Amino acid sequence: SIKQPDSIPPEYPLLLDTPIENLRNRLILLHSFSEIFSCALRMFSLEATSQGHKVTCSLRHTLVMSHKETAFKKVVQATMIRDRQHGPILELNRMFSSQARGTKDWSRTIFAQACSMLINVSSESFLLPHRAWKVRFVGESVDDVGGGYSESIAEMCEELQSGVLPLFILTPNGRVDNGVNRDCYLFNPAATSPEETNMFRFLGILMGISVRTGSPLALDIAPPMWKLLVGLPLSIDDMIEIDKDYMAGINFFRDLPNKEEEFDAIDMPFSTPGAAGQEVPLSSTYHRINLANRDQYVQSALDYRLHEFDFQVQAVVEGLAKVIPVPLLSLFTGEELRTMVCGHPDIPLDMLKSVAVYKGVEYNSPLVQWFWEILEIFSPSERSLFLRFVWGRTRLPRNIADFRGRDFVLQVLDKYQPPDHYMPESYTCFFLLKMPRYSSKEILTEKLRYAINFCKSIDTDDYARITRDEGIGDGEDSDIELGSQ
Repeated sequence: SIKQPDSIPPEYPLLLDTPIENLRNRLILLHSFSEIFSCALRMFSLEATSQGHKVTCSLRHTLVMSHKETAFKKVVQATMIRDRQHGPILELNRMFSSQARGTKDWSRTIFAQACSMLINVSSESFLLPHRAWKVRFVGESVDDVGGGYSESIAEMCEELQSGVLPLFILTPNGRVDNGVNRDCYLFNPAATSPEETNMFRFLGILMGISVRTGSPLALDIAPPMWKLLVGLPLSIDDMIEIDKDYMAGINFFRDLPNKEEEFDAIDMPFSTPGAAGQEVPLSSTYHRINLANRDQYVQSALDYRLHEFDFQVQAVVEGLAKVIPVPLLSLFTGEELRTMVCGHPDIPLDMLKSVAVYKGVEYNSPLVQWFWEILEIFSPSERSLFLRFVWGRTRLPRNIADFRGRDFVLQVLDKYQPPDHYMPESYTCFFLLKMPRYSSKEILTEKLRYAINFCKSIDTDDYARITRDEGIGDGEDSDIELGSQ
């Protein structure tokens, strides 16, 4: 569907002199061509060296996203395994992972634990439409019907970006607080050990599972990494997006006057800082930069920086290939793949409202109105915390279809007396939030904020009593986030 953009696109002035009728006809032609091409994809060989691959690569910026994504999903659906509810059962120890925080012992993290159990599992286990594995948290009475699975992935995303794992580094722009993408991460080019390579492969598996199941990952990976994953080479502009100061330094050497004394005064080694900050020698022949080798230095430095992530990218792509048809990624831009894997970091409340159902309360009651007004004023991070509290995820699916029929249930119960003395409860497996009938918007705000920030543990100590008394789950297992006091 086409809707009015939130802001005026920068390309808009370029179209002002083009008649509306011409624009409309071009749009119709573009959609028609995209549909025809997407339907004819099976006629092309998409091997990396084939002519078909070159054609799709040349058209990836032209084809309409909805049509090529439809073609992609048809292939994914055709390879879906539907005769089981979940993949392997993982026993994950969150007590170990909590001990790893603040240390360099990444082997205890949830990510590393899951990687060691899954990296050699056959690809069939990852071709499911919903849960690729079932979780048992050691020492916790969690019966996973989806909430534990979602929670495990949310914790892995947090670990990847917390510094406890060696796979990601903050962009150089972020480290010096200059330029764009300061809050984004790069693959760590120094992570090359066999264990780290397997973890990059597992990251690719996670990304593939996200695409296959429509469950976004909360990862803030810099745009150039996504370009590399779809097979596009990096450019100077991409380098500026992650390391503005580096390009300023390269330009400084390139533009120095052709005087030997200028280089003698600088006296710089024939090496370059990598994305992680380490100094990398560029030649076994030259040791210092001088007028004669200046051009070779600039070219060697750029060649290194534009390709320093190739090893890590290849490992991630190997993981992706276990879950999704990697040759079809030649249809997409890096930004489009990012959206397929990570969705949108903002929580669109209109989408959440569209899948909401209410029990024990009318949709137009004051309590429901207060609830949505509170979510409106929540910050993006608070909305993510709320979603994790009620569903074990930090991002919504990209579209209604990816909810797979799952409704957000808001239930109000009168058994909590006096209501203002109780906290909300969530059942992450059922995307269910239970609330007392609070007396004011202020009380609801206070209780909800407390719950999403401090009631994050999943447990089922009272599961048997709750299911017996209230019929939750109809005999299935459940994950419950208890926030009552």
